[in-house]
Formats: sequence, C-alpha cells, structure tokens
Amino acid sequence: MHLSVAAIALTGLSGWLRTAYAAPTSSLNSGSELQSRSPSSSKPVIIQMFGWSWDSIASECTNFIGPNGYGFVQVSPPAEHIQGPQWWTDYQPVSYTLTSKRGNRAQFQNMVSACHSAGVGVIADVLFNHMSGSESGTGVAGTSFTHYNYPGLYQAQDFHHCGLEPGDDIVNYGNRAEVQTCELVNLAERTPFAFSLATDTEHVRDRLAQHGNDLLSLGVDGFRLDAAKHMPAGDISSILGRLSRRPYITQEVISGPGEPIQPSEYVGNGDVQEFRYTGALRDAFSGGGISSLQNLENRGWVSGGQANVFVANHDTERNGGSLNVNSPSNTYTLATVFSLAHPYGTPTILSSYRFSGTDDGAPDGGSGSCSGGSWICQHRSPAVSGMVGFRNTVGSASMTNWVSPQSQQIAFGRGSAGFIVINNADSSWPSTFTTSLPDGSYCDVVSGRSSGGSCSGKSVTVSGGTFSATVGPRDALAIHVGARGSGARGGV
Repeated sequence: MHLSVAAIALTGLSGWLRTAYAAPTSSLNSGSELQSRSPSSSKPVIIQMFGWSWDSIASECTNFIGPNGYGFVQVSPPAEHIQGPQWWTDYQPVSYTLTSKRGNRAQFQNMVSACHSAGVGVIADVLFNHMSGSESGTGVAGTSFTHYNYPGLYQAQDFHHCGLEPGDDIVNYGNRAEVQTCELVNLAERTPFAFSLATDTEHVRDRLAQHGNDLLSLGVDGFRLDAAKHMPAGDISSILGRLSRRPYITQEVISGPGEPIQPSEYVGNGDVQEFRYTGALRDAFSGGGISSLQNLENRGWVSGGQANVFVANHDTERNGGSLNVNSPSNTYTLATVFSLAHPYGTPTILSSYRFSGTDDGAPDGGSGSCSGGSWICQHRSPAVSGMVGFRNTVGSASMTNWVSPQSQQIAFGRGSAGFIVINNADSSWPSTFTTSLPDGSYCDVVSGRSSGGSCSGKSVTVSGGTFSATVGPRDALAIHVGARGSGARGGV
C-alpha cells in the first residue's frame, strides 16, 4: 500500500487453514478440511517478490527458490490497476481483470504452475479494502473508470462516505470509525489515495469473494490482505467465509500507540503481520542490544503462532520503519539470520530492488534478475538462503541453551536440531558453547553449504555436548543436523 511517509507511519497497510505443502500437485489446493495456521509445517519461509514480473518469478521458482527450500512466494497484486511507473500504482485497482504491470492472466497461471512444480506455493497480495483514489482514468488493461464508478463492479453506494471534509479523508487515527470508513489519503497532495469500499455490504462482500475465488481457481495458496486495519475484522471474516476453500491468510495491521484498532482483533481470520517485531529488530540491532530479543511472547504482541514477521517489507524499507540493505555494519543480514533462527512467527524475506526515490517502480519492466543490475535479490544471499535450511530443519523445536555474555552477543539452540551464534558486536567472540546437538562435525550454513560430507565454508565439531568457535565481529554461525561435514575452510 502507498501513502506518504507520514501516513505510512500511522496507518495499517497491508494462517489459518492449510495442509502442509508436501508435494507440487493440484491436490494441495483442494478440500475444505481445517488446516494449520502456518502456510507450511515443513517449509514455512515466504519470499516477498516485490515488483517481480510473473515470468521472472516462474523462472526464479524453478532455478533457485524451490531448490533452496523456500516454501512460498508472496507476489504483487495481480488485479488491473492505474497506469504509471511508480511502484504504488499496483495498489490502486480499477478492476479485477488479472492483467497488471507484472503480466497477464495466462502468465500469472503459468507462474503459479511453475512454482508449484518447484514445490513452492504462491501468496497473492490482494486489495479488499479499496479501489483507486484517482478521479478518472484508464487502467493498464484498458478499463475506463470515473469517480466512484467502476463499470460492472461498483458505484457510489458501494463506497464508504464518512462525511468529513475535505474528501472523506481519515483525520483522527484515534477514531475507529474514521480509520475503517474514511479514505486513505496522500498527505503530500491532500488527495485521496484510495476510495474505501463498503465491505459491510453484501454486494461488495460477494464481489470481493468472487475475485478471491478466481485467484484460488488458478491455484493460489494464500492471500496477504493489504490495509486490513482499515476493514473491521468481521467484514474480513464474512468475505473469507464465501471463499471456495480456505487459503493461508496474513493481514496487514500496523499497531499505533493509543489507537483503538489492535492486531489482536484479526487473529481469528488468520495470521497478522506484526510490525512491532520489525521495529524491535531495527532498534536492537542498531544499538539497543540483541540480548533483549530472547522472549518475544511477553510483549503484548500477537502470539508467535499467529504472527507473520519480517525484517523489512516494501513500505518499511522506504519509510525508516526497519533496517534495510543500506543499514550499517551488516545489521540487515544479521537481523534476517535471527528472524530465521528464532521460533517467533512465520518469517517473510523481502526480495526487492535499489531505488533513488521512494516512488521508484521496479527496474527493467519488472523483469527480475539476480545476475546484477538494480535487483538486490536478498533471498539469494548465502547467509539468508543457508538459514532457510536451518529453519526447515529445526521446525517448531523449542529454544534451548540461551547465552548472552553482553548485549550484542547471543547464542541459542533449537532443541537437538540446530544452534545459532550471532555476534553483533565490533569485536570477535571466542567461546565454548553448550548444545543439545549430537556429537559430530557440522557445516556452518551462514558461511557455506554441505555436500557429500564436506562443507564449502566453515565447520565445527560437537563433542560431549559442547563445541568451540570464534565468531567474527558483525557475523554469525549456524549449524543444524541437516548439514553435516568438515569445512573446506577449517573450523571456527
């Protein structure tokens, strides 16, 4: 969702029931049986493929995402939207035709099929809250519209009109009714960013469910509900109840101090994106001390089993709400390693592009490429992709053997399946660590990979429940039972 920087800081932008993604077949997308909240019990990690075209995602699923153990891709909104090069035009829909800057319906279907063949599910960013805020225009697929009139979809009576001036814009975020019935506004220009749909009406609910069911018919496995905070939780529940099957759901609900609308209201619908986690990691890794991150279940946030978490997303990397690739001292990578090691929440990894202005759209027409240029491809970082295997291996194992000799150094185990050391300090950390891992040699998946009993990076040897290692400044080490071997670069 796009608002001005000030508005983003104040508003909500953007698992309920799904069987484990065990095999890339259409049977994964059928049935109405109750499922686990997590999108997958065996491969829970999601990549937000921000700005990537459908063809590019299909290729990346096949060539890297599937083979490296990622479970899901979260893709940009597939519905037709207003024209323009800015990234946020994707979030201003004008119809539910599946043609966008990312590709057409056939390309979208091909992407879903290709990702499924690679063992990767697809989560679509969907826009149930609003239509475009433009007074009139023509969408990227040729659909014409005027103020509150989207032919064949909606007319004036299908939108909220909260009676405020000017333009029904949200003024007071302490007022629940305003937040959930007035219009999102571009504060820089004092114009509506999005016309708010009357999701309390039967016609709107039915039409949104039709859009959702169309996506489900193409094999989509989950929805990220953009701007969920601006819809009452009961409205969302009614729409979801009209779907042909229940996909994984994650909802964008930003918590603001003193605001009446809280993320906890939405957990009955599915997972909630926990933005307070994002801010806590930013502050801890930027100097506040990562030792404070041991227990994240006692902070008044939604529980870890109901949270979808990320170090950064497309909004926060632009508005200062999180760390980003330009954060100093490797903190962005270390925080991402932490998010994949700690048991709290279902993790999403952002894969995005470089920008000079906050409105900049995707380069190369959205043709994502990890061979250089403006695409960052965070999901291909060796430390990050190595930790995906760690997360898949440790599963829901409990945290054990926590140690923190100082505020910027932590180490902990995940049952008898894995162990992580993170050194966010400016000096090396030599130590002997106690672990529940079985005796043997292990590859450090932050620095390399395991293959044929050897490691391309560093290794450690566990003996009698301990191992010794020196972790360099602003670095990490992670071992797990799925990556055994001796290091080509020796021990650490």
